Amino acid sequence: MRYSALSLAINALSGHRHWRPLWRNPSPKSSYDVVIVGGGGHGLATAYYLAKNHGITNVAVLEKGWIGGGNTGRNTTVVRSNYFYPESAAFYEKSLQLWEGLSRELNYNVMLSQRGQVTLAHDRHQVEMSRRLLNAMKLNGIDGEWLSPDEVRRREPLLRMDGRFPVLGGLVQNRAGSARHDAVAWGYARGADRHGVDIIQGCAVTGFIMNGNRVSGVRSSRGDIAAARVCLSVAGHTSRLAAMAGLRLPITSYALQAFVSEPIKPSLNTLVLSPSTGIYISQTDKGEVLIGGALDLYPSYAQRGNFHTIETVTAGMLALFPAFSRLRFMRQWAGICDVVKDSSPILGPSPIDGLYLNCGFGTGGFKATPAGGYTMAHTLATGKCHPLIEPFGLERFSSGALIDEAGASGIAH
Repeated sequence: MRYSALSLAINALSGHRHWRPLWRNPSPKSSYDVVIVGGGGHGLATAYYLAKNHGITNVAVLEKGWIGGGNTGRNTTVVRSNYFYPESAAFYEKSLQLWEGLSRELNYNVMLSQRGQVTLAHDRHQVEMSRRLLNAMKLNGIDGEWLSPDEVRRREPLLRMDGRFPVLGGLVQNRAGSARHDAVAWGYARGADRHGVDIIQGCAVTGFIMNGNRVSGVRSSRGDIAAARVCLSVAGHTSRLAAMAGLRLPITSYALQAFVSEPIKPSLNTLVLSPSTGIYISQTDKGEVLIGGALDLYPSYAQRGNFHTIETVTAGMLALFPAFSRLRFMRQWAGICDVVKDSSPILGPSPIDGLYLNCGFGTGGFKATPAGGYTMAHTLATGKCHPLIEPFGLERFSSGALIDEAGASGIAH
């Protein structure tokens, strides 16, 4: 059923008791053309575009937990394309363009709010690097502008301009913003299901069916499933799954924590990132103040927090926004980030035939969701890398053609 004012009115007459489930809950078949491991944003987007753009509907998405229960539901919802290198800029700009039409595309409100992101500069070195990034963005066709201290103050009146970290200006991308992470997963899941994709929850992959150097299926907690192609879209757990197929990846997994306060009246107009304090801050549509900081300093698969990070992030927030000193934290969480040595993703085929990789986004996976799914669907359907992701293949680590986006990716360590 397509959502519309008419369908809303009709279902209101029955007390909204007759809406169909967003997606089916099928049992896995014995074989598929494509098996996608991971029911997060990227896996579901890949399945959706495979079915819609390429007509490949004999597809299964395997999720060991529930849809949106992994990193998709544990991120901080930032959407932007303000990257430095041309390869990254082109990829993330495509993603942002897809974001801008995604609610209409999916007939599902993903709650995109393009309120802008301001990256503060606290000393002359950061001013210089921010202007350098702005020039690179303009050369890459990405929107952005430099804000004077007075312009920053007008955008964020609560920001302390002359404290320990004086604000000397800021780089803003006005088309940046945030989206509702749950809605993105549900929207793609609903869209993929409508095209005939099987979304199978509670199905953990425990190994691979190997035929020499080729993957011909997966072993799962619900039985063996044959597949012509298998795509891993499991973020921080990619290296563990790839190891089951005998593949070692240049990935280290870290926990990234975030927090929200109790809800308050609208107080923040943009997303604010501060390199010196190592924090980013925004306000959700519920009124909660959302803050986060750097990755944990040690590799981990734990999704719990620690007091050191809470204290560090809180201190950074209060240095910039002392007016928030009496807020109470309401929730804390962590997601598992798959960090690659050059802070850029790995997208495309692996050295093992039939096995494809969508991983290595670190802290940038959510904003890349539409483009990641769009380009990987093309790659799986045609057997050839989409031009946007050709630079992000594994072979760059042997050729030396790295794309070192540590400064713009948001991976603070």
